[in-house]
Amino acid sequence: MQDISPSDLKTILHSKRANIYYLEHCRVLTNGGRVEYLTDAGKDSLYWNIPIANTTTILLGTGTSITQAAMRGLAKAGVLVGFCGGGGTPLFSANEFDFEVSWFSPQSEYRPTEYLQSWVKFWFDDSLRLEAAKALQLKRLNFIRSHWFHQELSADGFLIDHAELKYTLDKFCDDLPLAQDTTQLLTMEARLSKLLFRFAARAVSYGGFVRSKRGQGSDPANRFLDHGNYLAYGLGATGTWVLGLPHGLAVLHGKTRRGGLVFDAADLVKDSLVLPLAFISAVRGDDESDFRQACIRSFVKHDALDFIIDSLKEIALTTGGAK
Repeated sequence: MQDISPSDLKTILHSKRANIYYLEHCRVLTNGGRVEYLTDAGKDSLYWNIPIANTTTILLGTGTSITQAAMRGLAKAGVLVGFCGGGGTPLFSANEFDFEVSWFSPQSEYRPTEYLQSWVKFWFDDSLRLEAAKALQLKRLNFIRSHWFHQELSADGFLIDHAELKYTLDKFCDDLPLAQDTTQLLTMEARLSKLLFRFAARAVSYGGFVRSKRGQGSDPANRFLDHGNYLAYGLGATGTWVLGLPHGLAVLHGKTRRGGLVFDAADLVKDSLVLPLAFISAVRGDDESDFRQACIRSFVKHDALDFIIDSLKEIALTTGGAK
């Protein structure tokens, strides 16, 4: 592999990168100094370039392999790599708590420490950690407001009752300060999520909908929700890596999941962007590829990774300075 300076690869900030890849039935390798994936087409082998300097995350699905040289090139560019099951659903990467993507973060001795130091200032204080969790939920709600009321969703047939949604979000905002601990906050979050699923199903006339456990849903909306959420987890993992925050230092999902901060970060955007698209694509009859492209376009258009990074930075500096 041709030696490429890391400085040449990191000219595009992670928050401005446009690409998230899900690959299956291929081999990722280097070819002429470039990172590419190789597919078989009859007797021919086709090479496709991966623009690693403009890529945040790569999910490797069923039937994939990757060479050491390719991992070295991806690490130099700061690209996170995750192994998962077919269609982006992690069927065979698991730990003792839950099914997860196995993330391989680029290693560097020179990760930033400013945000980690601010984060740990409050993280060991239960009251401050709860304050950070509430701040994260408030940002999540405001992002839902900015997107679900947008005209582009109505144009796609997502006809939400704005008055009912506003009432629900306002009530959650009013109740948010009353949560005494993370258990109460998680209960409130679960209640809001159920309402959002109900609103979304009704907005596209989906009919009866019940959210299934990850990887167990057979209807299109459940499958798309699983798929899109794992794309959002890729953004969450990238955002925490960029800021140098370990995945175990969660503020809300950390009791049972060693990667809880990735779930916290993804929560900032997944209900806003993934949830409506899952129902729109399900009713429209999209396939997995169509839905994935719609999600990625939405992430880029609405600066999802920017929002995750800026939100975590603000929470780190604000809450960390409160002690």
